[in-house]
Amino acid sequence: MTATPGPRPRRGPGRPRQDETADGPGSQERILFAARSEFADRGYDKTSVRGIAKAAGVDPALVHHYFGTKDDLFAAAIEMTMEPALVVPAIIGEGPDGIGERLARYFLGIWENPVSRAPLLAVIRSALTHEAAAKVLRRLILRRVLERVAADLNVPDPTFRAELAASHMVGIAILRYVVQVEPLASADPEEIITLVAPTLQRYLTEG
Repeated sequence: MTATPGPRPRRGPGRPRQDETADGPGSQERILFAARSEFADRGYDKTSVRGIAKAAGVDPALVHHYFGTKDDLFAAAIEMTMEPALVVPAIIGEGPDGIGERLARYFLGIWENPVSRAPLLAVIRSALTHEAAAKVLRRLILRRVLERVAADLNVPDPTFRAELAASHMVGIAILRYVVQVEPLASADPEEIITLVAPTLQRYLTEG
């Protein structure tokens, strides 16, 4: 006689079932990719945790379990695009010489890539009207990238210098990719890097 399986043990609030975490390429990765796509397509305000969960094929409780709030998930999805943990060592690893060019090349590189451009456009557009998105932009571009680059250099006022560099690069992003002002919108990326790199170099290295 086959024993009837007993009821499943109850789980605490937000705790995923075992069958919700053990499939496919990983629930967390699926959620992140779905979030990046949803935020890029709909913007911050129109994207919901429930919609992201549906796109990822998981329960909304699992999204909260892994990522907390919608703001936290937004930040995680954008950070996946920018990969500061990998990029910052590459920017500063060769020392101060040429750091302006490496920074400009990195920043324009992620904007020129259509896959990474879409979620960054969502950040920029949403940051103009929504404080949560603006907070993500400040934390990733300024705190996680530029301040860490500047702090590794032996210069005074690294935070101020990082803000100047950020204003320069974000301004280019808005005019080139959001507003699409010509001739900047159609300019060759290498031409932009050539003109911008010396200014970034001066911000970050000159005393």
